[in-house]
Amino acid sequence: MTETLISPNLKHLAGLDIAGGGQIVVQGDFAYVGHMKPPLGTSVIDVSDPENPKVVAELEVGSPWSHTHKVRVCGPRMITNVEQDRRHFLRRGAQIPGIIKQLQEDGISDPDAQQIAQSMGVTVQDISDMRAGLERGYDEGGFKLWDISDPTQPQLLNYVRTYGFGVHRFDMDENYAYISTEMEGFVGNILVIYDIRDPQTITEVSRWWMPGQNIAAGEVPTWSGYGNRLHHAMRVGNELWASVWQAGIRVIDVTDITSPITVGSHNYHPWVVEPTHTILPAQKLFGGRRIALGCDEEHGHRHGQPHAGLWVFDVTDLSNITPLSTFHVSELDSPWARTPDCRFGMHQFQEHIEGDKVFCAWFAGGMRVVDISDPHKPREDAFFIPAPRPGAAAPQSNDLDTDARGLVYLLDRECGLDILTYNG
Repeated sequence: MTETLISPNLKHLAGLDIAGGGQIVVQGDFAYVGHMKPPLGTSVIDVSDPENPKVVAELEVGSPWSHTHKVRVCGPRMITNVEQDRRHFLRRGAQIPGIIKQLQEDGISDPDAQQIAQSMGVTVQDISDMRAGLERGYDEGGFKLWDISDPTQPQLLNYVRTYGFGVHRFDMDENYAYISTEMEGFVGNILVIYDIRDPQTITEVSRWWMPGQNIAAGEVPTWSGYGNRLHHAMRVGNELWASVWQAGIRVIDVTDITSPITVGSHNYHPWVVEPTHTILPAQKLFGGRRIALGCDEEHGHRHGQPHAGLWVFDVTDLSNITPLSTFHVSELDSPWARTPDCRFGMHQFQEHIEGDKVFCAWFAGGMRVVDISDPHKPREDAFFIPAPRPGAAAPQSNDLDTDARGLVYLLDRECGLDILTYNG
């Protein structure tokens, strides 16, 4: 099967063959896309005529070792992340000395690359790449602040270096940037809040982390590796809603921006395998109750476990966050659900929830529109599963946004952008 599948209440307006992307945001007549792989970093697309989108600016990463796959805009300012490309893979190189030692203890006095690769379950070329990465090191991680007064000609204002892998997903407003990054002395990403009001003198305001992350201060993690870390935190009023991967969700009070305080917490791991990607409250009440949506990311899916899906929480009382329901897409609902080396489950929803319809990017499941008017019984209201573009084995719907015109912008991780209208 190669055709696109679409429900009657959606209309496909246009498709644009651009490099695969990690995030898309729309402001006015322009869409901003952060791309997955160097050399291309960020694209600006004129969507004033949604049936004829046009790329009007392309920014290159400027390094073969970094990607800038996330982007945010607020008025005349844009922030793009800078993060090590292939970061988790390259960091595995730190395991090589231990593997060599184990092989020597097993009687192999001088292990060669083939034996090391076999022990690690990778290729000989992978071992070469890991060693090169270790020797090269990495010091490019951080974020860039841009002037987009003219979206067709973004101008770099500042480049803030952080540490380690660098910056992943983040949030921003006209005053502050809420950055998820590694920092020296911590294990895994933490939150660092920066004052960006003066673009030439960006200053750190405060930090937030989970107990156990600050190893430089003597804290001891109760987990192994990088499983508990900040994915990103989004500001809603004086709260930050933080997804913390294998540690679930946190709500952070930033009434005093210099002293973030955790006021809510809920963790459904480890019995749910897929990590928490995003958490965000709806803007309206449902039956007098405050509702939040969470999503997990399909990430190294383990057979026999549910695919990543959508959560609905009652967050009326932040001291007692309660799951109300979940929504899942069956493998039977996409012809590409079991495509080898492709993800199927959920990844993200649009990060502003004004009504009771939620637009979700579902990797090989395409886009799903979920009706949450009854928070106890979310139901699918529409679907769009794009056909794989040339060279792709399956759609990998990665991120999306909606705008005031009712348009939906669906970005694929490997290749392509689709623009649709929804009649719901």
